[in-house]
Amino acid sequence: MSEQQTGQQTEQQRQAERAEVLAQARLAKDVAPRLAVLPTPAKDAVLRDAAAALVQRAPEILEANARDLADGRANGLAESVLDRLALDESRIEGIAGGLRQVAGLQDPVGEVLTGRTLPNGIQMRKVRVPLGVMGMVYEARPNVTVDAFGLALKSGNAALLRGSKTARHSNAALVAVLQDVLAAHGVPREAVQLLPCDSHDSVQDLITARGLVDVVIPRGSARLIEAVVTGATVPTIETGTGNCHFYIDASADMGKAIAMLINGKTRRVSVCNATETVLIDAALPDEDKRAVIAALQEAGVEVHGDVDRHAAFGADVTPATEADFAEEYLSMDIASAVVDGVDGAIAHIARYSSGHTEAIAAQDADALRRFADAVDAAAVVLNASTAFTDGEQYGMGAEIGISTQKLHARGPMALPELTTTKWVLQGSGQVRQ
Repeated sequence: MSEQQTGQQTEQQRQAERAEVLAQARLAKDVAPRLAVLPTPAKDAVLRDAAAALVQRAPEILEANARDLADGRANGLAESVLDRLALDESRIEGIAGGLRQVAGLQDPVGEVLTGRTLPNGIQMRKVRVPLGVMGMVYEARPNVTVDAFGLALKSGNAALLRGSKTARHSNAALVAVLQDVLAAHGVPREAVQLLPCDSHDSVQDLITARGLVDVVIPRGSARLIEAVVTGATVPTIETGTGNCHFYIDASADMGKAIAMLINGKTRRVSVCNATETVLIDAALPDEDKRAVIAALQEAGVEVHGDVDRHAAFGADVTPATEADFAEEYLSMDIASAVVDGVDGAIAHIARYSSGHTEAIAAQDADALRRFADAVDAAAVVLNASTAFTDGEQYGMGAEIGISTQKLHARGPMALPELTTTKWVLQGSGQVRQ
């Protein structure tokens, strides 16, 4: 085949993929009005039956997941990515539990937020309504496939899911289960659709489908999020990366502080609420500073920091570069810096934070207040692990992601954040003079 013929074939494939994405978007747009008025009991019944079906059909889901894991290992995927990709029976049960939890939550659609009666007798009310067609772009997290479906359905939205190539078999198996349950309940299968993932072009097709897609939410690496946000012509809600800091003040209870730090770092390193930087108050005794580093290293964490600054109190660390302090490691690594009290911690966080979650361990009330007031992040945590920034922990059920932007939604994005509002005015024949 000549080079010209190869180019023509590639362009034909490209156009065919674009046509497929737009066709799926049109189907989603067509069914969105039906989903918007679906009664709450009907939505909840689908969610509960979908949860049961996922558990019942776990063997076929795990078989598909095993194919993805085998392909991932063959392609040299990092262990942190393989961990996010991997499913087992307990994880499937956890995903199903998320759907059950969403089924038990209050339906935001139709909620009246405010209202009043005008002097001319017109009654006004502001109500929550679905966004419409919600696009999701995400990486090797099969759980997001189900979480996005559950939250989209409960909030009356159609979901267009563009998962990664590394999870193609897992995502396909999960969506097949969900679509079968939808069909069994007489709800359009197109309420959730999986988009092609063979090339990045399908992402671009999704995020530029103005008039068909109402919002796109990227969830994944900083590179993925940046590509979606800068390339989209469809409105986006940015779910940011998690360069989360944990500051240990001189007033902290050291036993509790170290326990919170280790939990935030090692509980699950591949998630966005994992602690990625520890900030140590210079006023702490040297033995306490050493204890922080030693506890991390004993837990298997590699500590990156200023070698001389750490050697001054007897700790041996890996030399850190400037980039290390802005890193979302998602691995058994952490950056460490010695700072001058709470003001030094606030300044460091302001420089390097991704705006996700920032935490402090302190017993001094003034230090806690200053940290809470001055730190700019979606979540500020006082005397607890960073691991608590999570929609389920907040009582929201499954989440679509942690928004680090400041418009429309910030923090864990659950049902209310997947709606917009409209004004409904009811009169009795009034005309404007």
